[in-house]
Amino acid sequence: MNRTAASNLRSRIAWMYYVEELTQSQIATHLNLGRITVQRLLAEAKNRNEISINVKTTDSEIVACERAVEQAFGIDRCIVAPLSDSNADASLPIAAALGQYVSDNLNDGMSVGVGWGRTLCGSITYTNGRTLKDFSVVSLLGGISEARRFNPAEFAWQLAECFQGEGFLIPAPAIVDSATTRKALVENCGLNSIFQMASEVDLALLSVGSAEPSSTAYRVGYLSDSERQSFTDSGAVGDLLFHFYDIEGRLIDHEINDRIVSVDIESLKSVPVKVLASGGTGKLQSMIGALALIKPQVLVTDEFTARELLDHRQQA
Repeated sequence: MNRTAASNLRSRIAWMYYVEELTQSQIATHLNLGRITVQRLLAEAKNRNEISINVKTTDSEIVACERAVEQAFGIDRCIVAPLSDSNADASLPIAAALGQYVSDNLNDGMSVGVGWGRTLCGSITYTNGRTLKDFSVVSLLGGISEARRFNPAEFAWQLAECFQGEGFLIPAPAIVDSATTRKALVENCGLNSIFQMASEVDLALLSVGSAEPSSTAYRVGYLSDSERQSFTDSGAVGDLLFHFYDIEGRLIDHEINDRIVSVDIESLKSVPVKVLASGGTGKLQSMIGALALIKPQVLVTDEFTARELLDHRQQA
């Protein structure tokens, strides 16, 4: 095995062990190696300082995949997280890759808008915080009491604390009962100022939800199965900040899009740097629609979703 191949193998094993949290025996099975070999390569990776908070990887196949996605979808930067198996949970590797991106790209004087979801919240674990001057985080979506673990407010505060910045929240539910209620909240309860801040952020961290029952919004009970069916009947393949869209990236004709207490999609499109972090089983159509909807500058996804996106583009 040449030096580059050996380095790539150590990186992949380290990623599977520390990020995907597989056991050494599981890694050995996936890679057709002996468990002792896996143990030895992990120790060697540590000795070579290839493991710290993050895992350094220069897998040439991953890099080639990243460049191909960038060219196919007109994205400035694609970050592809290695994944051991197409059926594995992709949220942890994507969260780890996002945490590394955030650690390297947030600077003094920045204002960052944030969405919600398991992947975004998970990135905090892999974010190396520091003190930034004149730094702020703005939640792009109202609160979600039923999903406390993945609440937009919680993620916004945690990210602000990582960089010793200020956090700004939308003091209202993410979804209200009618368009009239939303209008009253915006006009009479001081939400205009926070929406203005949200529309002027330098960078937005976003994730998408699929139309599958396993999506966080349905799994935690925030949206019902009957609502999900009505969305899919209207052509929805996913949502971004609870704005439901079809595979062509068009908002569906559904009343829920008038009840969302969040920054509007048109304002979001004007954000200079939009970072979309999502992937995993059942996310292909929602990813395709989201890429068309907001045209992100940065995409963070897993290697199987990246290859599915490329296959779809080639077949289109």
